[in-house]
Amino acid sequence: MGGMADPVKPTGDARRDRWRKHRIARRAEFVEAALRVLHEHGPDLAMDDVAAAAGVTKPVLYRHFTDKADLYLALGQRGTEILFERLLPVINAELAPVPKIRMALNAFFTVIEENPNLYRLLAHGSFGEKPVATDVVAEDKALIATALTALLGDYMRRFNMDSGAAEPWAHGIVGMVQNTGEWWLDKRSMNRDSVVEYLTQIIWAAIDGLTRQHGVAIDPDRPLGAGKVVKLTDVRTSEAGDPQ
Repeated sequence: MGGMADPVKPTGDARRDRWRKHRIARRAEFVEAALRVLHEHGPDLAMDDVAAAAGVTKPVLYRHFTDKADLYLALGQRGTEILFERLLPVINAELAPVPKIRMALNAFFTVIEENPNLYRLLAHGSFGEKPVATDVVAEDKALIATALTALLGDYMRRFNMDSGAAEPWAHGIVGMVQNTGEWWLDKRSMNRDSVVEYLTQIIWAAIDGLTRQHGVAIDPDRPLGAGKVVKLTDVRTSEAGDPQ
């Protein structure tokens, strides 16, 4: 998920830099272990299970994560990376409108289908029945909506339309997709391709209807040309303070 803080920026102290790189690598290993536990056991993640999956004792795990909330945030960071790695190339690709919408939706639904328990854990906003201070899912929604606002605004100005509608439009789309994703994860009353296609047609119908009201007819299967390059900035970092 550019714009992320660089946790391995050199400090000028070679020994400290080596330790920081080691610490970051170890935290990443533990996060991957937590993902395996989520996949096998569901969203009720236990630190004992994470330690066992990583092949360490729980005290070792707590040398790298101050508490469960710290691991939750690290999992949120990893989830954001997984999503944005799939989403950004599609958003920035020079594709026709309908294929771009379809591929972006497919990226999102593929990620939550492959990582349902991670999504449920992050969306629940608590870890071990203890609320966490950061709402990772809400932050990601805001990041994507901000990026989509820039993209829609760029296209609207190109067609001499009032770009003021871009922000509420972007938040509406992101909210609809996220809510539909949560419903789909719970119900699974249709396959991924079907839900993606329904949402594609709904979103395109809204775009087509609004542009036609302003005398603009967009070919759904013809690229619009290069628009604004979207970058998603995440202020969360994957490194906590050095353990004592």
